[in-house]
Amino acid sequence: MTDLRTLDVSGSTTLSSTLVARVRDAIMSGELMPGAKLVLDRMRAAYGVSLSPLREALCRLESEGLVQIEDQRGYRVAPVSKENLAEVIRLRVELEGLAAREAMALGDAAWEARILGALHVLSRIPREEPSTAEQEDWGRAHRAFHAEIISACRMPMLRQFCETLHDQSDRYRRIFLKGHKPDRDVPAEHAAIAHAMIERRAEDAVRLLRDHIERTGRNIQATLPA
Repeated sequence: MTDLRTLDVSGSTTLSSTLVARVRDAIMSGELMPGAKLVLDRMRAAYGVSLSPLREALCRLESEGLVQIEDQRGYRVAPVSKENLAEVIRLRVELEGLAAREAMALGDAAWEARILGALHVLSRIPREEPSTAEQEDWGRAHRAFHAEIISACRMPMLRQFCETLHDQSDRYRRIFLKGHKPDRDVPAEHAAIAHAMIERRAEDAVRLLRDHIERTGRNIQATLPA
């Protein structure tokens, strides 16, 4: 873990944001496992921060659904479950579908180019027997692609909700990939979504996006314990 005392930060806001990103990455990568108790003194020493920004960071991650605050008992990484994943899937379908419609109505040629660029970057990363570094690269490119297709939506709160839900979904995807190979259908689905959006085929685009999210979710749900 990086000692945040060595970072060039301009104030408590920057420190807190940096700390949020570091702890989020640890949760997303599985360094901090679902359900694990977060020992504040250990984390404070590891990250090189005081308790105040650490608590602030954990409260922000609680609002994202990645951390649970337990009365009188401290903090814990949010557990995973079939029920929680089902809720994440349903919300992603509704909110990303809405954001996609808004983006298609407002997007310009530059937006179209960014989508194609994000798709190209994503398609260039190996998916067959990827290394750990390639998995991380693919995860970042995947996040960028899904963010780009709705980036023309002029509803920042909606985009933020979509980003948070994507993080929730991505945590499950990472757990799935620890014991399973990547889905071969995903690249074709991404390409179909991108082209439907660029061509402003709104109904097709939203349907393809919904099917993509739901099918991936079903595959992951089938591997989770009851």
